[in-house]
Amino acid sequence: MTFLPQAFKRPRLLIVGCGDIGLRVVKRLRTRYRLLALVTSAQRATELRAAGVLPLLGNLDDAPTLARLAGLADAVLHLAPPAPQGRIDARTANLLHALALKGRVRRIVYASTSGVYGDCAGERFDETRRVNPATDRARRRVDAEARIRWYGRAHGVAPTILRIPGIYAADRAGGHPRERLQRGAPVLVDADDVFTNHIHADDLARACIAALTRGLPQRIVHACDDSELKMGDYFDLAADLCSMPRPPRITRDQARREMTEVQFSFMSESRRLINDRMKKELRVVLRYPTVAEGLSAAVSPSPRGRVSPSPRGRGNNASNPLRPP
Repeated sequence: MTFLPQAFKRPRLLIVGCGDIGLRVVKRLRTRYRLLALVTSAQRATELRAAGVLPLLGNLDDAPTLARLAGLADAVLHLAPPAPQGRIDARTANLLHALALKGRVRRIVYASTSGVYGDCAGERFDETRRVNPATDRARRRVDAEARIRWYGRAHGVAPTILRIPGIYAADRAGGHPRERLQRGAPVLVDADDVFTNHIHADDLARACIAALTRGLPQRIVHACDDSELKMGDYFDLAADLCSMPRPPRITRDQARREMTEVQFSFMSESRRLINDRMKKELRVVLRYPTVAEGLSAAVSPSPRGRVSPSPRGRGNNASNPLRPP
C-alpha cells in the first residue's frame, strides 16, 4: 500500500486577503489544513511562505491572473475588502468566476461588515434584520454578500457570511485605541454618541475557523463580542486603562463641520448586535467577552482582576470605530 505524505491528506484552504486576521487563522490551522493564500507581490509571498503558507500570485482586480485558483482548494476564507470605489464588488465577482472554472470548493466563509445595516438608532437586533447600507462602502459589501450567496446556491457550495464590527488588538496595526488617544481625536458628547460593537482579533480568527467547520449554509452570523458601549465610553475606558487623558467631547454639529465625510460616517451609525448565532451555532467561546477584558490584557493587569466596563454603558457598534476619524 502506498501512503501519501500527510500534507496531501489534509483539506486545502485558500485564504484570500491574508493579512492580520488571516495570519491569526494560519497559526491555528497549520496542522489541520494545507494552506494557500492569494498574494499580489513577491515580498508578501516570501512572508507567507515563512509562515507555512503556499503563496499564489494573482490580483483580484485582474481577473485573468486568478484562473490558477480553479480546482485548488476545498474551502475558501475570503477576507479581502472590495475596491475603494463603486457600488459593486468586482473583486469578489472575479474571485467567484475563477473558482467556478473547476468545482472543487465546497465551503466559503466571507468576512463582511456590520456597516451593511446602516444607522439603526441604537437598536439591538439579530441577523434577521434587513440591510440598509448608507454608504457606497457598505453597498459594496452587500453586493459581495449577494454574489457569494448566489454562488453557493448555483454551485452547491455552503457559504457563511460573518458580519464584523470594529476589530481591535494590541498587536494589530492600528488596532489599539491608544494611537487615537495620543492624537487627541475627539468623540461625541453622550447625548449625541453612538453604540459601537467590537471583536478582538484573536476571537475573530477563532470565529472564522468555527465558520469553516460548523457554519450553516447560507447563514449570516454576527461576529462580535458581548460589549455594549457607546463609542465615547469605549475610548474613555481605553484611556483609563492606559493612564492617558480621556478624549475631548464635541457635539454632532461640530463633528459634521470639522470631519471629512468618511470620518463623520463612523460617528453616524448606532446599533447593537446580538451574537447568539455565533455562540450557539458556531460554538465560539470568546476569550475576550468584552472590550474591558480585551483592552486590559494589553496593559498591566489590575490587582483587582478584570476591569469592569464603564458604568454608562451597555452599547455597541459603528462599522469600525477604531478607524481614526
